[in-house]
Amino acid sequence: MKRILRTIIFVALGSSTFVAAPTQYVHAANTQEIVAVVNSDAVSLRDLNRRLKLVMISSGLPNKADIRDKLTPQVLDTLINEKIMLQEAKKQGVEVTQGDIEAGFAQVAQQNNIPADKFKKMVSASGIDINTMYDQIRAQVAWSKVVQKSLRPNVLISDRDIEAARERMEAKVGTTEFLAAEIFLPFDDESKEARVKQLANRLYSETRSGKASFFKLAQQFSRSAGAMQGGDTGWMNEAQIPEEILDGLKKVSKNQITPPIRTLNGYHIYFLRDTRTLSEDTLPSNQQIEYSLGTERLNKVQHRRLQDLRSASFVDIRV
Repeated sequence: MKRILRTIIFVALGSSTFVAAPTQYVHAANTQEIVAVVNSDAVSLRDLNRRLKLVMISSGLPNKADIRDKLTPQVLDTLINEKIMLQEAKKQGVEVTQGDIEAGFAQVAQQNNIPADKFKKMVSASGIDINTMYDQIRAQVAWSKVVQKSLRPNVLISDRDIEAARERMEAKVGTTEFLAAEIFLPFDDESKEARVKQLANRLYSETRSGKASFFKLAQQFSRSAGAMQGGDTGWMNEAQIPEEILDGLKKVSKNQITPPIRTLNGYHIYFLRDTRTLSEDTLPSNQQIEYSLGTERLNKVQHRRLQDLRSASFVDIRV
């Protein structure tokens, strides 16, 4: 019997493409200046400025020139991807209502343990244009609906898939598992690695010093599947973790942060939440295995789809 993943999943924004944008453009006088054209839409300097402000305030990063310089490429890249997401949603006849946006806002407020009405006042009081946050949520909800409509029905988990996963887990009883949160910053070629590494080092420095929340930074910057949940990875078995990441996790204690770890795809920063020894009692249920497999497959499918849409789009970066 085939199973279809049933749970709605909010996916992390962005792709593995980073673009350069000098800091001086962020301070230009003409805020209506176009910094990027995405097919038939444009990203203005005002859009970029407002999103930069939202990211820095919401993640707790200090408003310094060097930090703005490191954030600008990824923020612009995210805005470009959001245009592509919204364009695809429109193409598929997907609509996002104000009610959808308010529900998404309420979810963000809940993640911050604050009632939605109080959170809205706090956002405005901090100097953030509420419409900037609404725009981010609109793109996020639109893409989630696209994923659910056109991609989720193709993600099938069979009983055999579940049985095979369980057999693999049972063979690992007695091994160590790690519960962590992750910030993943990808790069698609070596020419962009230096800038991504700089950003990774800055985020590590800010979180390790306690100046910024790891979980809020993960929500804003991470490209991992659990980004919207503060980078949550769930329990990871040592046998399934790449060697370089496993070495990094073993060098820190509970509630500590790893320095940026380079892999073939990008840089990873982990916050180690807990460890345990896998036992018969801690093996997941079949339902949990189904959800985990479905989430993993759906995330890969949606990420690949976004990359394909980006590759097929006309993107003119003017900074």
